[in-house]
Amino acid sequence: MEKTIHEYDLAMVKCKDIFIKKMKDYGCAWRILRLSSLTDQIFIKAQRIRSIEMNEGRQKVGEDIRNEFIGIVNYSIIALIQLEKGIAEQPDMDTEEVDVMYNNLAQEANDLMQAKNHDYGEAWRDMRVSSLTDLILQKLLRVKQIENNNGKTLISEGIDANYFDMINYAIFALIKLN
Repeated sequence: MEKTIHEYDLAMVKCKDIFIKKMKDYGCAWRILRLSSLTDQIFIKAQRIRSIEMNEGRQKVGEDIRNEFIGIVNYSIIALIQLEKGIAEQPDMDTEEVDVMYNNLAQEANDLMQAKNHDYGEAWRDMRVSSLTDLILQKLLRVKQIENNNGKTLISEGIDANYFDMINYAIFALIKLN
């Protein structure tokens, strides 16, 4: 488990580094995005990964799928921030505030990963990256259905749990791709 925690932390540091650099370039323009827009953005990234996987790695856009998994992590964290703070009409957060929220949500995802790894015995290590991609897509379809139900579920986990799972699946894929 120590190896997993170390690899997980390294992957998350990479994701956060890109997130903060983009924050410096664009500010927090993403604060205006509705949850459905973020879900669709993650869906586009996951669908591109699946398309490349199904085309045996052939692609016309030169961007590596690692970048798409990083995007899934970062957009999922943005979605969790939006769930917590609500949607803004204008960018309203500075880098410091976002940094604190990012760290807190990344830690929450890490805690969840450790709890599930304890119970499941790190089964993800025996999975293919393509299976992780499919699980992310399944989570996205679940989120879309919950959004269509105005955020209500009868017995299932809520939207936030699905975003946390997507973060962890994407981190696992990054670990496996390294």
